[in-house]
Amino acid sequence: MNHEEFESKSVSPHCHGSENKPLEIYMFIDPLCPECWSLEPIIKKLSVEYGRYFSLKHVISGKLNALNRGKRQNYDQLVEQWEKTASRSGMSCDGSVWYENPVLSPQLASIAIKAAELQGRKAGIRFLRKLQEKLFLEKKNVSDFEVLKECANQIGLDVVEFVTDIHSESAAKAFQCDVKITAEMDVEEIPTMVFFNENIEDEGIKITGQYSFDVYEQILKEMVPYKLEPSPLPDIELFIKHYKLVATSEIAVVYNMTEQEVNKEMKKLQLKQVVEQVPAKHGAFWKSLD
Repeated sequence: MNHEEFESKSVSPHCHGSENKPLEIYMFIDPLCPECWSLEPIIKKLSVEYGRYFSLKHVISGKLNALNRGKRQNYDQLVEQWEKTASRSGMSCDGSVWYENPVLSPQLASIAIKAAELQGRKAGIRFLRKLQEKLFLEKKNVSDFEVLKECANQIGLDVVEFVTDIHSESAAKAFQCDVKITAEMDVEEIPTMVFFNENIEDEGIKITGQYSFDVYEQILKEMVPYKLEPSPLPDIELFIKHYKLVATSEIAVVYNMTEQEVNKEMKKLQLKQVVEQVPAKHGAFWKSLD
């Protein structure tokens, strides 16, 4: 499978809208939520193996935005929650950001994602990921305007347009629309995923929290009247080249490998100067040098 085929067939299916796809997944998240971040390995595996069958729509629920972040005790709770999630999932998130560089305006981060989405669904997804990397790995305040512009620039958005959009009614309305959808679908916790098929009369299947990959796979299979065939896994080097920065745990989940096996493969790619290791508080991340 070459890079172009990988692009179109498996990895970024949700970026092409829902045309000709029998399923749509609504994923309710908050960009500051470590549990949402820890779902990334599962989402990648679903996208790589079954992406041609579904489109993915991120809905920014605003659930965490309600927190009164001005209180020190809330920071203590957040730090504890982040550290627990990172230890469990291998998706590093450094809770000390809440003491050193707290996110003072969570709503601005959410509106920024909607502003990025105005340049396309694919742009919105890339921006969300970059914002999460800045927050969870680099301990940046993602409600700082300069950090948001940096995210937009690094993923190749039109930064001038992004800055205009972030102040626009369109982005604010899009965020309010997401909050409304969250209420209408009775989503009370995040992350939550709701699976819909083509039959409008069928109710969606809602799944809250995080489960093993096979649970999500089974839901996909139950929702279409024919057999779903997983796509073959791409070469690991191609996978990293496409996503640019991935965690050891993401590679392990997608490729059904142990972390030791992943590290062995990554050492080979390091020697070939294809990747470099990005140290993290929990586990490691690998950056494509292409």
